[in-house]
Formats: sequence, structure tokens, C-alpha cells
Amino acid sequence: MISKLLMIPSDVAAAIDTMENATVATPAVERVTLWDMALNGGWIMLVLALLLVLAIYIFIERYLTLNGALKGEADSRFMDQIRQYVHEGNIDEARRLAKETATPLGRMISKGFSRLGRPLPDIQAAIENEGQLEVARLEKHVSLVATVASLGPMIGFLGTVVGMISAFQEMAYAGNNIDIQMLASGIYTAMVTTVGGLIVGIICYFLNNLLVSRINKVVFELEVRANEFMDLLHEPA
Repeated sequence: MISKLLMIPSDVAAAIDTMENATVATPAVERVTLWDMALNGGWIMLVLALLLVLAIYIFIERYLTLNGALKGEADSRFMDQIRQYVHEGNIDEARRLAKETATPLGRMISKGFSRLGRPLPDIQAAIENEGQLEVARLEKHVSLVATVASLGPMIGFLGTVVGMISAFQEMAYAGNNIDIQMLASGIYTAMVTTVGGLIVGIICYFLNNLLVSRINKVVFELEVRANEFMDLLHEPA
């Protein structure tokens, strides 16, 4: 083609045409998706996926439970009713309302009513003990999310080390027939697990912080309502 347009020797023109054809025939670089990376990670990626699913399940279950325990307006109305019954001298009705209220606050106030007649420090101690039990119930399995957050990167790094050992072992078996593609493929597979471990760790770290912040908010609300109840008992009859 070029030899017809320009006065170039035939051998030089043929070389240029060959270079052009080679340039045109160069295949495009295929983009690698996260799914492709996960498939190349091997069994380590399966372990990381199972841990991530477990952490997400615990997060959803605990988050719904915490939302059920965190009812500011409902707790405020509950305390208003308790205060009204106490001021009217209707302790039995107040005790019944607290017993029938199936919330952490209701169980704490019910425990306080069960200690009526004893010194106020004993009543406060009973409420605090019940509050600690309620917080322990709210924190159930939350530590597993934090464990996955710290364990994910470690498992990913383990997969990287295992992959690197496998790659160098293949190179040792290859002897003088070492191919750069062989080494690159092994390193690629090994590094994928590190990326997967970091992704799992970051997601679970974020989910754990959300749960901890919600638990702290619930604990604060319970402390406020418990103090309101103790103030109510300190009021003169």
C-alpha cells in the first residue's frame, strides 16, 4: 500500500506494512471485574464471602432489635403514665403497666417496682443490674461483627502468602522453562485475596461502628429514664 504511494524500496515497504498490520491486530486489553477477581481468589474468597454474609445478617438482626428498643416517644409516654399512676397512689396499676411493657425500659421499671418498700439505694441497684442485663442482650453477637472486621484482612493476607508459595513452587518445578506469564498469574491470584480481605474488613468495621453507636444511644436513653424513675420515688408523697 505504502510502496504504491511513495517511491520506497519494496523490502522496506513490506516491513512497514507488516508493522502496520501487527499494530492493527493488537488485541484490546480486557477489563477485569470484581467478580472475575473473586473467582480467581480460590477457596479463601469463599471463606471471606461466608464471613461477610454472617456479619451482614448479624448487623440487620441487631439493628432491627436496637430500633425496637430505641423508642423515645413511646418511652416518654410510658414514663408519663407511670408518673401519673404513682401520683394518684395507684401503684398496682403502675406495676401492671411496667410488667406488660415488653421493652428494656419496661423490664427495668418493673424490676424497680418489685423492690418497693426497700431502701432507695437497693431499688436503684436492682434497676442498674437489670439495665446491665438488657445491655448485654442488646450486644448479643455484635462482637462477631468486630471479629470479622479484624479477621478479614488477616485471612486475605493468608491467601496472598499461600498464593505466592504456590507461584514460586510452580516456578521451581518449571526449571529453565520459567514463563513470566506463569509468575504474573500466580501473583495476580495471590493479591486478589488481599483485596477481598480488605473489602470485608472495611465493610464490617463500618457496620460494627454503626451498631456500637446505636447501642450507646439506647444505653443513654435507659439511663435517663431510670433517673426519672428514681426522681419520681424521691418525690414527697
